[in-house]
Amino acid sequence: MSDLKKLSLAIILSTLVLVLWQYYYELPKIEQHKEVNKKTSVIDTNNNVSSAITENILQSREQALSSTRHNRVTIDNSRLHGSIDLHGARLDDITLAEYKESLDPNSNEVVLLSPPATKESYFAEFGWVSSDPNLKLPNSKTIWESDNKLLTVSNPLTLSWNNGEGLLFTITVSIDNYYMFNIKQQVENYSEKPIVISAYSLINKPMPTDHKSNSILHEGPIGVFNGILSESTYDDLFSDKQKEFMHNKTGDWLGITSKYWLTALIPNIQDNFTAHFHAFTKGGQNKIQVDYISQPYIVQPNQSIEIGSHFFTGAKKLKLLDQYEKSLHINLFDRAIDFGWFYFITKPMFYALQYFYSFVGNFGIAILLLTVVVKLIMFPLANKSYHSMNKMKQLQPYINKLKEKCGNDRMKFNKEVMDLYKREGVNPLSGCLPILIQIPVFFSLYKVLFVTLEMRQAPFFGWIHDLSMPDPTSFFNLFGLIPWSPPGILHVGIWPIIMGITMYLQQRMNPEPTDPVQARVMKFLPVIFTFMFGSLPAGLIIYWAWNNVLSIVQQFAINIKKS
Repeated sequence: MSDLKKLSLAIILSTLVLVLWQYYYELPKIEQHKEVNKKTSVIDTNNNVSSAITENILQSREQALSSTRHNRVTIDNSRLHGSIDLHGARLDDITLAEYKESLDPNSNEVVLLSPPATKESYFAEFGWVSSDPNLKLPNSKTIWESDNKLLTVSNPLTLSWNNGEGLLFTITVSIDNYYMFNIKQQVENYSEKPIVISAYSLINKPMPTDHKSNSILHEGPIGVFNGILSESTYDDLFSDKQKEFMHNKTGDWLGITSKYWLTALIPNIQDNFTAHFHAFTKGGQNKIQVDYISQPYIVQPNQSIEIGSHFFTGAKKLKLLDQYEKSLHINLFDRAIDFGWFYFITKPMFYALQYFYSFVGNFGIAILLLTVVVKLIMFPLANKSYHSMNKMKQLQPYINKLKEKCGNDRMKFNKEVMDLYKREGVNPLSGCLPILIQIPVFFSLYKVLFVTLEMRQAPFFGWIHDLSMPDPTSFFNLFGLIPWSPPGILHVGIWPIIMGITMYLQQRMNPEPTDPVQARVMKFLPVIFTFMFGSLPAGLIIYWAWNNVLSIVQQFAINIKKS
């Protein structure tokens, strides 16, 4: 057979592999724990620990790292600590130097990546696949050679492996000052025949046992494909088992996100690829995997090919994600932070908070300043509304007379009241306008406090040590004097009580509803909201209470001016 026919056949087979890859890849991953010696799929992520997983013998993170310490390359750029396992060339050990697990300064660093043989298994892997089953490729059992034992910003790392059949594989890894790795995969062909080969990258982790699907925050597989954001919940992915995305636009990416942390694969912007979200069970563990495979490349004898990509593992700092989005041309990288439906309000609001924080050094005070700015922006509408409500309050004696006049005839009473409002030029719905306008602002601030990393463990004053968490005090245990932790519904701290009081005072300055049932309901609203808001982030309660205070001052000034 001529070389041209061989190449044509190789390309056809490679295309077939791309179409059927997920089938041949996924089945062995599900069945491997039943038959360890069974031939594995083209992408094999766990051969070196398959027996341990099969028997459900999982090591602690410390044990797994200790047992492989002689085959590890240390990672240290002052923000990331960890190592690369030379068995399989896996990135499976990363902690965040700047972030602690709790408010205790002596607590451990936040752990992102962990070795496969652990319960917390979370790793990234980079390799090659080919349509030629006889082509000897590196896998998870391969022991790579390293040119040094330390990866830093100024000291990149090169891993190499010779397959003994004329192919030399190298992986060059470099790291920036934050959380981005630059990965270069190279194949040099010293054999006498051309090869067809594709690069792959993957991220693999167990499904969290304590996850709760909700509409407020997305956690799980995420990606941008052809410029469109795609998210899959853990539960949905296990129902579908697999999702496939074809890429034909530069700047796409995929990864796994949690509330504050992200791991993401960013393929070469000039490379076409097919991406997948997988869900499967292995060794009794539910697993999640995101991966992509590049287009097939032909490497002629005495030639080489290099495929570049990036790998992000770290904190979802908005300013940093925006910088990466611009410098590396990554589409919608900031959407890794779940800003929700009001994204166009939430993101500017965060930057406004960040701006005030740069001056005052406290996010709690920044929230107070932002509230003042929001009140000033909405002042024209709010001022008109307060004037209308003040006029309605002045009409209250006339409305009381209409009640006596109409008796139990509700239709007549309502008509008389509406005629009175019309004569006096009062719009009874104008009081709702400021509240309606505040709804997107309220939810946007809630998102900022709930999902942005900068709010994590951000203190205010006194007992508020974390604005992203509920007020830690509770009225029902006398604010800590009684050694008892009340259930969530009874968790009403000092700031929710302050918010309820300010809401009540503001309500007293407004005219009572003409409907007696509605009037009674309105009287209970401050109490209801106090209990409802008790479990919300303290920063949000501080915003709402301060907003009420400003509204009271504004309406009080209007009342004085009118009198």
